Amino acid sequence: MEKIVFKPIGIIYSPFKETKGTPIQPEGARGVKGRVEIFEEYAEGLKDLEGFSHIILLYHFHLSKKSALLVKPYMDNNLHGVFATRAPSRPNGIGLSIVKLEKVEGNILFIEDVDIVDGTPLLDIKPYVPQFDIREVKSIGWLEKNIHKLPHSTDDGRFRKK
Repeated sequence: MEKIVFKPIGIIYSPFKETKGTPIQPEGARGVKGRVEIFEEYAEGLKDLEGFSHIILLYHFHLSKKSALLVKPYMDNNLHGVFATRAPSRPNGIGLSIVKLEKVEGNILFIEDVDIVDGTPLLDIKPYVPQFDIREVKSIGWLEKNIHKLPHSTDDGRFRKK
């Protein structure tokens, strides 16, 4: 199979200057403001985005160390398969966050509920559409007993490149 190479379309800016202490999901980052600078060559692609209240950001976990297939995630002390977690150390370090879109000014997006480290390369943006994206969920696996920890869970540095 061919190698896949991504080129960033922009940079995400946030108050979090390092991984340690960064909220681990947008739910734990309520009210945290940030912005996204879209590179000029992609700015035309922002047309009509301001009509959406929320957007999905796909980005590169550029500060995460090489992945392992078994990881100890933030909200549990047991090893789990990396694909049963949202750990940032992954075979393909792709992150996903659903954030509130406050406004668009030229090639700058002003966002809220940001759980992303400052300077993170942005790979793509998609509008969040509840009719497409919300599913009735019956089970959340091992997280069922740990989900209550989310509002206070932050990155402790365990997945950071050394």
